[in-house]
Amino acid sequence: MPDASATPPGRLQSADPRDWPVAPGWQGLVARFFASQAGSQLLGFLQQRLAAGATIYPPQPLRALELTPPEAVRVVILGQDPYHGPGQAEGLAFSVAPGVALPPSLRNIFKELQRDLGEPQPPFPLPGGSLVRWARHGVLLLNTCLTVEQGQPASHAGQGWEVLTDAIIKTVSDHSENVVFMLWGSHAQSKRALIDGSRHLVLCANHPSPFSALRPPVPFIGCGHFSQARAWREQHPKSSGC
Repeated sequence: MPDASATPPGRLQSADPRDWPVAPGWQGLVARFFASQAGSQLLGFLQQRLAAGATIYPPQPLRALELTPPEAVRVVILGQDPYHGPGQAEGLAFSVAPGVALPPSLRNIFKELQRDLGEPQPPFPLPGGSLVRWARHGVLLLNTCLTVEQGQPASHAGQGWEVLTDAIIKTVSDHSENVVFMLWGSHAQSKRALIDGSRHLVLCANHPSPFSALRPPVPFIGCGHFSQARAWREQHPKSSGC
């Protein structure tokens, strides 16, 4: 059986969701989506783009759902789009494959983690900027759009992935207790209406991009989200997931 922590190579090879493993607890939700009109249209679009020779990342679009079962979710970090450079995206929001140079946003995430909790940046090249360890310990690293074409940010936005990822966010909100949602930037914060703020901790700040990380209204650098999340989890140690 393949090791789920191993980094899948290359680019997307198939538009068949049977080639995209997910944890058992997500299978029903994912199957219902791909059986829907939105899911069918998305698969048709992906097949069309692959047939046209497009290079699409990541190789496993649903990897966040493979590494983080719904019952294990303790923290949700929302991204927007996979990285669109060769070898970068590994199916987890903000994460890059081991050995890949750190993108600026991820560099700022590690900077804030060190400032807030005193944790040093992971050694390079292993694990480098790979957040697989986070994913395997209950951090759902979810982009709202799960594929992208090489060199074309947001090229697959609006094609149907958002229907699935909105359903994932709402499922975690409705069926889990005391989850920490980290919403960085306006795009992630637009999903706030899907989250029950009376039962979960919702933390909002600017996006960690260098263009916004130090700007008002809530600069990412100095936001203290990691220490707030740790304190919340310590207060709710027995909370269960879906």
